[in-house]
Amino acid sequence: MEEILSLLYFVIAIIIIASMWKVFTKAGRPGWEAIIPIYNLYIIQKLIKKPWWWILLMFIPWLGLIWTIWSTNLLAKSFGKTEGFTAGMILLPFVFYPILGFGNARYTEPQSNSHESILEAEIIEE
Repeated sequence: MEEILSLLYFVIAIIIIASMWKVFTKAGRPGWEAIIPIYNLYIIQKLIKKPWWWILLMFIPWLGLIWTIWSTNLLAKSFGKTEGFTAGMILLPFVFYPILGFGNARYTEPQSNSHESILEAEIIEE
């Protein structure tokens, strides 16, 4: 029984790794960046246009959960998906990451929503 569970875990891990590799290549990044721990978080922050230090926030107990969910949501939105899809990515990653990676979703670079761009937009409107 343990062998079957170990094999199942291994297959799920391979599916998620292959899917993340494909997600990264769809976003114009080399696929190998998806398999390097912590570095892949840095690349995701670049993809969703957030500062690198968000990675540090992900390692704070409880608060890290919020930042991880937020980053996952922004990644899903970068591929045109909704919050419901984000919930799927968190709860069933072995189903939703392959849908994102191997499906027809396309990466669209998110607009920076920093304070500077908000101020620039307000100045332009006036």
